Amino acid sequence: MSVLRFDNVTKHYAGGHPALVDVSFEVAAGEMLFVTGHSGAGKSTLLKLIHLSERPTRGAVLFAERNLLKVRGGKVALHRRQVGAVYQDHRLLTDRSVGENVALPLILRGDRRADADKRVRSVLERMGLGHREKALPTQLSAGEQQRVGIARAIVAEPRLLVADEPTGNLDPALAAEIMTLFAELPARGTSVLVVSHDLALLKQMRKRVLILDHGRLVDDISPQDLAE
Repeated sequence: MSVLRFDNVTKHYAGGHPALVDVSFEVAAGEMLFVTGHSGAGKSTLLKLIHLSERPTRGAVLFAERNLLKVRGGKVALHRRQVGAVYQDHRLLTDRSVGENVALPLILRGDRRADADKRVRSVLERMGLGHREKALPTQLSAGEQQRVGIARAIVAEPRLLVADEPTGNLDPALAAEIMTLFAELPARGTSVLVVSHDLALLKQMRKRVLILDHGRLVDDISPQDLAE
């Protein structure tokens, strides 16, 4: 069963070129893959459709076989709880501690505080940040801030994690560390879709790669082809 499926998805914005044109692909449960392409290729629009920030002009986006066009009102927030998101700029609350930032998705869904705190500590330990739980984001390095953003995205065990250029501001060693963390998630039940233009990183990871060009999906490269 697929976690995510695009069926001939087209997205037009008023007064501009189409951002996506007849895009079709699917993400299997337990899969990690990359999406790449030039600036303006449609990568950000694709993420917005997954997160319900935008709706397709034509075609269907299905999440766990449910057409997202049918997800409206309060159900949008419920959908977003199943889709963790990691951003290049972290988007952490600077007046809240690391632990409070990571706990936010759990508190919003109504978890008991004691249960939330236990899960937060477990995830922070996994990220090598157990000793930073009480720190403020401004007291952390860029790599630590990115790991906090990832911890917040995965703490509620989403079915899908989407990451938008998550290593864009990091040095190669930190970028590799972050990707190693992502690669461990499918075994825990979270599929991973990463948008990146770092071609060296894509080859190193040897995962499936979708290539967008002017809104069209022009290639779907298997890990075996990347290894050649």
